[in-house]
Amino acid sequence: MDNEFVDVDNTNDDELFEHYRFVVDRGQGLLRIDKFLMDRIENASRTKIQAAATQGNIVVNDQPVKSSYKVKPGDIIRIMMEEPVREIELIAQDIPLDIEYEDEELIVVNKPAGMVVHPAYGNYTGTLVNALIFHLNKNIPEGTEPHPGPFLVHRIDKDTSGLMIAAKNEVAQRNLQSQFSKHSIDRVYNALVWSDFEEEEGTITGNIARSKADRKVFTVYDDPEIGKHAVTHYKVIERFGYVTMVECRLETGRTHQIRVHMRHIGHPLFNDETYGGNQILRGTTFSKYKQFVHNCFKICPRQALHARTLGFDHPTTGNRMVFERPLPEDMQLLTEKWRHYAIHKSFDDLET
Repeated sequence: MDNEFVDVDNTNDDELFEHYRFVVDRGQGLLRIDKFLMDRIENASRTKIQAAATQGNIVVNDQPVKSSYKVKPGDIIRIMMEEPVREIELIAQDIPLDIEYEDEELIVVNKPAGMVVHPAYGNYTGTLVNALIFHLNKNIPEGTEPHPGPFLVHRIDKDTSGLMIAAKNEVAQRNLQSQFSKHSIDRVYNALVWSDFEEEEGTITGNIARSKADRKVFTVYDDPEIGKHAVTHYKVIERFGYVTMVECRLETGRTHQIRVHMRHIGHPLFNDETYGGNQILRGTTFSKYKQFVHNCFKICPRQALHARTLGFDHPTTGNRMVFERPLPEDMQLLTEKWRHYAIHKSFDDLET
């Protein structure tokens, strides 16, 4: 008999939102969960329910289950989705998009730092989704059905720049999400982090979960029963003495993964306020040096993290597609400033 539970590696499982909750009645007989949910969720097809189960979005008693799971009296069933429940209708906004690639199935965009990906409570406008809704509907004749998308596949943090993919239909979304779950998506980031490294490259492995002290941040736990398995591979790109430019390849995709893993090994991202990188963690005590670092903070007023490379198999053709975007201007200027200091140990460019 097949295991009824799902071994899932959801790319955003730390940020799933509860859409439905059911408590199974005492008199309920054994019944497949896909059939159980079809009778209780309006317009829910069996195919959609089975796809949700495959992605680990159907949770029974806090454990993801397969669509073949038999519900039992007292079971607590939750449907968890990447998008929060829409309290209001999402609106289209004519916000400029930096489009790297687009076809009938998907769109790849270069998200600027400072832009939230998806609307959430108290923040329903100015997001990437608002911009995508406008873009997907701008050429649709008035009076016809609006485009149903976008369908998010993954997310990157508000203050992280770089490449993101969104699907234009549910079939493409499921295909791309499956690639994320199977670790066949290539995701390469550049990060400027505090301190130098003894080694040229390495791998960070550590379960990530919300901090017990502060639910807004995440941390690494040694206890294998706590959190989600996470793996980050890194390689030194350039050394500047007190800070280092590294390349990070994600094997998993947990919330804040690079930021949390780098802090865990003693290398917080430069100017990452959430994880302590906005303090002067390495360097001299000279006031000129302190002024130099604060000027660097002003140049790049966010965590120095950029999603540089995104590679995946096209959901229809199967062709491998790889996209790259160089560092944005703020991280380029920041890098140049540290490079100048590393070479000359000079503060002659303090006024920035």
